[in-house]
Amino acid sequence: MIELPQQLVRVGAQATDKHDAIRQVAALLAAGGDVDPQYVEGMFAREAQANTFLGHGIAIPHGTPESRHLIRRTTVAALQLPQGVDWGEGADGPVHLVIGIAAASDEHLQILRRLTRVLGDEAHVKRLWTTPDPRDIVEALTGERPSAPVAAAPATAAAPAPGLPYSAQATLPNPRACTPGPPPCWPDW
Repeated sequence: MIELPQQLVRVGAQATDKHDAIRQVAALLAAGGDVDPQYVEGMFAREAQANTFLGHGIAIPHGTPESRHLIRRTTVAALQLPQGVDWGEGADGPVHLVIGIAAASDEHLQILRRLTRVLGDEAHVKRLWTTPDPRDIVEALTGERPSAPVAAAPATAAAPAPGLPYSAQATLPNPRACTPGPPPCWPDW
């Protein structure tokens, strides 16, 4: 089964349009380290070929076969958009849950089977649109509930520095709860 780390689920996000949503979910995929950042171009190319709207407010943007060389390992990421975003022609309403897929072969079919089951319960789907807990989305897509929440990716990115087109923000785990300052948290050298 494909793993979906909570760090690759962003709840409470906002997107200006479909392309912005795809860009954000592609950034989550790349942040996991299993996908080259250029994979987003393959996702845009696929969307130009066919709308990736799945139904009930869910879209599954993914790349083209020509972009598979940019995938180091099959992975998925999820972007929750409580306000929704227009997914264009072929969509029967706004998209609230964007599941980005980067598949090197057919491992992603497990996720698609889970999504098919989730789509059968419209009330459950609507809860996923607004849940503040990324574990709910992980459980819906993988069938397994993570035991403890982790710090979620921020819903909005920091403003870019003047003159720079992009910015990035990272949240790193701190399992020893160390803060800058004197020992005992400093590593033993």
